[in-house]
Amino acid sequence: MATNETTLVTRAQRVAQLHGMYAIINEDTRTVTIANAALAGGVRLLQYRAKSGIRAEHLQALRERTRACGALLIVNDDWRAALAFDCDGVHLGPDDEGFAAVAPVRAALRERLIGLSCGTVAEAQRANAEDADYLGVGAVYATGSKTDAGVPIGIDGLRAVAAVSRYPVAAIGGISTATIDAVLASGVAMAAVIAAIASAPDPESAARALVEQWYDRDA
Repeated sequence: MATNETTLVTRAQRVAQLHGMYAIINEDTRTVTIANAALAGGVRLLQYRAKSGIRAEHLQALRERTRACGALLIVNDDWRAALAFDCDGVHLGPDDEGFAAVAPVRAALRERLIGLSCGTVAEAQRANAEDADYLGVGAVYATGSKTDAGVPIGIDGLRAVAAVSRYPVAAIGGISTATIDAVLASGVAMAAVIAAIASAPDPESAARALVEQWYDRDA
């Protein structure tokens, strides 16, 4: 476990990597396996999501693997864990400490990233006043991966939020190879997926297909 940044990576350098596919890796028995598959498939943004508690050896393994291939590692919910494990940042939702008052988290994280969840234009406009780095916006489509995802906002809703956000937007919710073209066309910087990789018969191939489709469409 690290308590200080072992490499002098700036906030601006991390922000510059906020584009493309963003794999959210749930804590379970396959955490490291799925993370390895996503990285091997070309994903360079990973989020560790442990709703029932962080497993230290898994988060440490993800930190080592993402650093080895130049990928970002974000921790969901827990900004103190982002510090303790020397991760690249934290993603906060409405129920998380720091979401309603970002300033103390920014003071603690300094050069690390802060992502905030939102689903409406009004929420994005409020987030614009915070010292954050990106927004996670959705659910775009219906999803079974997050029980608290809410009613899907659709592509029109995503486009409206992205248009007012001063930050890069990561779309989330029901995104797959069938929907990614429409998501990219909405003007977002990132597409976050869970099941599209984790539930695929071959997670590495699924990750590679998503990455290739994103960059082919973005070219």
